[in-house]
Amino acid sequence: MANPTTPPNNAEKNAQKFFKKAEQSDTLAKRTRKKEKSDHAAKTAKLRGLRLAKETVDKAEADKQAAEKSEAMTDAQREKQRKRASVVKPPARIRMTY
Repeated sequence: MANPTTPPNNAEKNAQKFFKKAEQSDTLAKRTRKKEKSDHAAKTAKLRGLRLAKETVDKAEADKQAAEKSEAMTDAQREKQRKRASVVKPPARIRMTY
């Protein structure tokens, strides 16, 4: 009986070499794809972190500006009310047409 690890003729030897080489290249391609995938995932995670940090800063700045605006509006409204209270308008005239 023939030993399964060593092929008996040259054609089978060549086929075994071809399959072994193809298997090695497949393994190398899988490693390469896995590395590229992990690099892409790391890049995506980094960009997501930067985006979230920027959004946090932008939100804090917008909240600060909104608070300043509401405070300024409140002061302006108070000033307007003081002016209204000090100025007494005469009653409106009613025009009568005959």
